[in-house]
Amino acid sequence: VELVESGGGLVQPGGSRTLSCVVSKVGFRITNMGWYRQAPGKQRERVAALSNSGGTDYADSVKDRFTISKDSAQRTGFLRMNSLKPEDTATYYCAADLRRPQDPPGKPSSLASDYNYWGRGTQVTVSA
Repeated sequence: VELVESGGGLVQPGGSRTLSCVVSKVGFRITNMGWYRQAPGKQRERVAALSNSGGTDYADSVKDRFTISKDSAQRTGFLRMNSLKPEDTATYYCAADLRRPQDPPGKPSSLASDYNYWGRGTQVTVSA
């Protein structure tokens, strides 16, 4: 598994949580990345995207509450979630394009990438 998510759990409504996504492939770094979620009985939806050039995009349902970012080493991605609501309950997945610094240029910077790598997900439950 090239991407490993963590940080899920039970959180009260109105609370905050930060999800992490760590690259397990040695030497590889994140270029474009996204966070998705899927609730039981619902289709998977993209909640946030971060392009390699630093552009961001958010689903309307999470805008102004969630923030996507990655560390300076580009080995860990984050999803900061504030003001959580019960409807945010879902399994959250990170997805990313990865490349090594010495590799030829890969995919272009994009907010709409069909990511090459996916994590297995981390459960977030928002409930009192």
